[in-house]
This record gives sequence, structure tokens and C-alpha cells, in this order.
Amino acid sequence: MFNKLIQMFSSDMGIDLGTANTLVYVKNKGVVLNEPSVVALIRDSSGYKPYAFGQEAKMMLGRTPSEIDAKRPMKDGVIADFRGAEEMIKHFIRSVHKRRSFVGPLIIVCVPSGSTPVERRAIQEAAESAGAREVFLIEEPMAAAIGAGLPVTEPKGSMIVDIGGGTTEVAVLSLGGIVHASSVRVGGDKFDESIISYIRRTHNLLIGEPTAERVKKEIGTAKVSPEATDKNHVYIKGRDLINGIPLEIKLEQESIAESLSEPINQIIDTVKNVLEVIPPELSSDIAETGIMLTGGGAMLRNLDQMLKDATQLPVYVAEQPLLCVVRGIGQVLENFNTLRYVLFKQD
Repeated sequence: MFNKLIQMFSSDMGIDLGTANTLVYVKNKGVVLNEPSVVALIRDSSGYKPYAFGQEAKMMLGRTPSEIDAKRPMKDGVIADFRGAEEMIKHFIRSVHKRRSFVGPLIIVCVPSGSTPVERRAIQEAAESAGAREVFLIEEPMAAAIGAGLPVTEPKGSMIVDIGGGTTEVAVLSLGGIVHASSVRVGGDKFDESIISYIRRTHNLLIGEPTAERVKKEIGTAKVSPEATDKNHVYIKGRDLINGIPLEIKLEQESIAESLSEPINQIIDTVKNVLEVIPPELSSDIAETGIMLTGGGAMLRNLDQMLKDATQLPVYVAEQPLLCVVRGIGQVLENFNTLRYVLFKQD
């Protein structure tokens, strides 16, 4: 009876605490927040204190004076800066919760399957310090598979490839559990870094992460299709490394495909490695049902076709791949009693 009363007066929520973006799902309301995982701290006489979060803080990246430190506290799907992450989580929870209830919310937070117990404990503690009544964790591939509509509770193999900002999670699921999973620290951030490195190496031009992200979104592709009719070039500005002055250049789609070949091949190799070690019955299931791509990286042009060519299996991109993880967490929240077995706590 007491637990039911608590549930009535609590705004329970699920958090997809990603390297690039943080999304929050509130029970009975759906996705209520989608903000960049960026925090800006300002220095005063007593040290650093919060200054800006989310989109506002992202606009400051690479443009701050010395007293303001704008950064992304998450790296490779886990906390790299505990203070920054804690402040960011507190801000997002409070902006959603707004003290509407008398009790703290139950919070489910997503963690990469390859994260260590220490990293998982740090995420759990950050949510607890933000005022959570209780904190549960869920592995990213499980949440993504549920959100993508895969039949994870059935005695049938399902394969998910979730390409986030910091990590790519590859997993085979059956009967409500993960049979085999592999995590590689390659994702959207690595795509951006590869573009920056390529442009620096081939054009002697230094660009920042926001410019690399824009290039990736506008003309990024895993491979160039001869029948492509959309935009195939972009103009970018940066600093000429030879004479130190600002310079504008034209980038072709072929160049970006070349720059992304290494991280994409790492993802393909990880998928192949998982396929090699799973039981034969699950292999036959996946040969029939194929591979599901989720996460922001799944939206890279022709990545599904490249993976299909490499594995000779059907490959599909989930509907709204960016929202699969948070929607999966949301489904667990909405059906907590029947799906709570997919959750865990870190001791």
C-alpha cells in the first residue's frame, strides 16, 4: 500500500545518459527532454560553479574565456568528469521534476555493456546525489532492443547494433537476456575525430568538433553511392596550419567516406566477432531476422548497406534510432513489474 502511494506521488523517470546527448523519459508522459551532454562551469573565488547546461553550454564549446570551462563530462559512454556529470544530471532531473511531488523519483539509467563496475557505480551515485529515491541500471543494448521493438523476451535470437556518441554496443538477445555482447569505444565522437584528423592531414586545416559534426551530418557517408543525388559537398572554415590565418575549403563526400573508413571497419569487425561466437541456433535466427541498427550513428548514410555487404545478412535501421534507448527505458518504466528483471544495481 505504501509503495503504491509513493508511486502515485512520484515522477519516475528513465535517463539515457549519452556521450553526445542526454534524454529523459518521464512515466506516463514520454520523452520530455533531449539536450546535448554538455556543462559549462564558471570560476569564482570559491572554485567552479554551474553556469550553463545542454544546448546553451554546447554553443560555448571552443568559445569560452578563461574563467568559463565548457566541456562534455561523458566520454565513451561513461563519466569522465564526475563533478560536471553530477551537476548536469541534477540540472536535467530538476528541470523535469520541478518539485511536483513529495518524494524523489525512481530513476533508471542506461550504461554501456562494456563499462566497469567502478564506472557503473559512478553513474549510479551521480543519480542518487541528484535526489533519486531509488536508482536502477539497464544495459544499453537491452534498452535499445526493447525500444526498437525487437522480441527480446521470446526464445528467438535478436541482434542489435547501437552506435552512440562514445561507444558501439553489439549484442545478441534472447529470452529477456543478453546472450553475448561486445562494446567498442567507437561512435559519433570517433567519426568527428577522424574527420578532424583527415582534414588536418590532407588540407593542413584545423577545424573544431562543431564543424566536424556539421560535415558529418551534411555529407557524411560510409561509402559513396553512384546513384546519390543529395548534397555531396560542403564548404568549411578553419585555421590554416601553414600561415595561421582563417581559410575556407570545399570538401567532397568521397573525402569524408575515406576519413570514416577506419572507425566503420572497427564496428564491422566487432559485429563479425560477435557473430562468430554465438550458438548456431541463434545464428540461424539472425540469418532470418537480420541486424537492427540504433543510435545516432545508425543515421550515417549507407552504413546499413556497408554492414549488409560485409555480413551478407539483412540490416535495418530502426525508426527514430536516436530515441530507441530512451524509449526502451520508458517501456520498462511503464511495465516495471513485468520487465524489472532486465534491471540491476551496482554494489
